[in-house]
This record gives sequence, structure tokens and C-alpha cells, in this order.
Amino acid sequence: FVQRAIAFYENEVFIREGAKLTRIDAPNSANKSAHREWITIELREPWEVNGTTYVAGSLLAAAYDDYMAGKRELIQVFAPTATTSLAGHTWTRNYLILNVLDDVKNRLYVLTPGTWRSEPLKGAPTIGTVGISPVDDEESDDYFMTESGYLTPSTLSYGSVATEPKQLKSMPAFFDTKGLEVTQHFATSDDGTRVPYFMVAKQDVVRTSDNPTLLYGYGGFEVSLTPGYSGSLGDWFAQGGVYVVANIRGGGEYGPRWHQAALKEHRLKAYEDFAAVAKDLFAKKVTRPERLGIQGGSNGGLLVGNMLVLYPELFGAVVCEVPLLDMKRYSHLLAGASWMAEYGDPDTDDWNFIQSFSPYQNVKADTQYPPVLFMTSTRDDRVHPGHARKMMALMREQGHDVTYYENIEGGHGGAADNQQAAMMRALAWTFLSQRLTK
Repeated sequence: FVQRAIAFYENEVFIREGAKLTRIDAPNSANKSAHREWITIELREPWEVNGTTYVAGSLLAAAYDDYMAGKRELIQVFAPTATTSLAGHTWTRNYLILNVLDDVKNRLYVLTPGTWRSEPLKGAPTIGTVGISPVDDEESDDYFMTESGYLTPSTLSYGSVATEPKQLKSMPAFFDTKGLEVTQHFATSDDGTRVPYFMVAKQDVVRTSDNPTLLYGYGGFEVSLTPGYSGSLGDWFAQGGVYVVANIRGGGEYGPRWHQAALKEHRLKAYEDFAAVAKDLFAKKVTRPERLGIQGGSNGGLLVGNMLVLYPELFGAVVCEVPLLDMKRYSHLLAGASWMAEYGDPDTDDWNFIQSFSPYQNVKADTQYPPVLFMTSTRDDRVHPGHARKMMALMREQGHDVTYYENIEGGHGGAADNQQAAMMRALAWTFLSQRLTK
């Protein structure tokens, strides 16, 4: 295959046969691939073919030779619903395996090409985040499976389509999970949209609105926040802390429609969703604003930066990591220009809506903001540290409670090695503990 990137969400794919390149004729926004005698096309936008319109999020299959010859006999092997989306698909030699998110929970299905009969994958977990990849998609139906959850370290298993997987290896556990539970809830956003979130807390968590709580989010680039293990959460739980992850619009939890609902001029929808989750926690008496902290990095840093300036009354502390904050100049800094398909172009009339979600332009001297910790890296090659530097300087000049840490090493992850990563995690947790438990 030869791929030509056109824009962040668009590409062309060519089949190379000797010196000849033949383009797979499908929408540039779609993901195109081929396996043996089949072509698959995953749609990001609706596509009409021979009078039939296939919705965004569909996975289509076609016989390779017929399709490349111009025939358009497509089979819709996956169609999204109100609660399901396609998280991924992979081939073994003889089967197509679909990884489906159903209300942000992974489900694995095995499809037999030709009849396209679908059956659940034997032995697949029903909770947590599951990933699957073939051992050799040309030679066997064997696969590797990874599994992780908020309370379950990552495990690696080996299996075959015909047999149940067997665990090979597991990462170590870093905290005792006894008495802890993971629950899923749904908040209602301003426009009535149902917004899921996960909460990790003690089974007998006291509903007195007094629990120190950390709310995490991202909400961009079609990235789905599915359950994953973090050893650093152990001490937070030991102190009675609650951990919440919001699956807001802009992510990929419900496929392309969920992502596109918060693109460009619709960006504020993501922030309304995040605020709705916070308010739902208050309504359920899990916590209150003085006990609620928020955290996000990169695009998630833009998220919490906007929550800081747009909804300051909802939060008691903010951890803003490697963030975008000055959206007037983001496209001129490092990789920023490649993200205009997500945010818009601030050098055009797009600025009319971009300015509504540019924290640097919206922070005010006469507004009371919660304490904020900005964390960045001098060597971040994705999001320029100037975003955090400028925001910190402006907020300090205005008299706000600002803490700032800039690591002189590391890239977009902020740290160059495990020791630095541990120190930065400890810094964030200490900041949150001091602000939310006093």
C-alpha cells in the first residue's frame, strides 16, 4: 500500500503492483484497507453508492477484484447504532474480527467472509478495554489480546478464533483494589445529549458531597477514553478519593458522529458535556465544587483550560498539562497547523468561533478562578510550551493562584524517563490533595 495524506482526516490509498499505483476509489475521509480477496472501507461520513446511503461509522466490505474493476457490490458488515461504534477491526487469515464499543464497553465479534455471519469471540472479556491483533494474518487465525481496566493491570493473552484465549503475562498491580468498584453513569448535557462517564470509588462511598474527586477528560480527535490502569491512583483511593472519566463529545466513543458533534464551531458542546458530568456528580452528592478537581493534557489541556475560564464556579483545582491555550496562534506553533481540521483556521473568519474556546483570550482579572497547576516541557515538539508560559504569566499578572512547572527534558509526554514521570505525577497529586482535601 502507498498512502498520501491530504489533511488530518483525509487520505488516498493506492495499491502498488510493480511500478503501477492504483487508487482505491473510496471517500478520502474513509479508512481503506485490503486483505487477501477483500477490501474494507470504514466511513467517517455518509456515502451513497448505487442508490444506497451508508451512514458514517459503517464498515463496508467488497470482493477485491470486482471492486478494483469498478463494480460496487458492497456489504455493510457493521452499522452503528445509538449506543455502538466500531473501535477497530483486524483480520486473521480466514476471519474478520470487529472490536465494537457498546456504551464505551468493548465487545469482540468474529465474522466469516462471504456469509458475514457474526458471532462473539470465544472467551473475550466483557469489561475493561480490550485490544486484539493477529499473530500472522496470512498464515493463521491466532491472535494476541490485551485487556486493561481501572482496577485491572494490563494483561496479554494468546488465542485462536476456534479456542478461548490463555493469559501469557500480566503487568504488576500497584494498589489493593479491595472495596473499590467501577460504575458507569450518564449525565445530561445542555442540549439533552446523554453523556457517559465512569466513576471509580469505594463501594460504600458516602454521599455527603464531601469526597475529594478528580474528573479527567479529553474530548477531541476521535479519541475514545476507555478504562485503563494507572498505578498512581492507588494513594488517591487510599485517601478516600474518587476518580471520574468523562466520555464527552469530540471523542470517538460513539463513532464519527460523536467526534464531529464537537468540531470547530461546535467545540463548546464538549465543554458543556464536561460541565454536565460535574453537575451530575454534585446532584448525586458524590462531591461539591470545592472538592472537585479536573485534569487534562494536550487537547485535554485545552479542555480544562476552557473549563477554568468558562466554568470557574464548578471546580476547586485544575491540572492543565502540555496544553493548547492561545488558539489565536496555535496554528503557527510546531504541529499546530495540522490540527486545523479539528479546531479551524484562526487566520480566517474561523476566528469568530475559535475565540470562544481560546482560554488565553478569555481569562479575566476580575473573575475568581480555582487554583491551577500548569505543567509543560521545554522540549515538547507537538504543543509549544509557549501556550502554558503565556497563560501562567497573564494569570499571575492578574493576581490569580497559579503554579507552574516546566520540565527541561521530555517531549509531548512531559517527561524523559520514569523518574521524571513519577515526579510529575507526584507533583500533580500533591497539588490536588492540598487543594481538595483541606
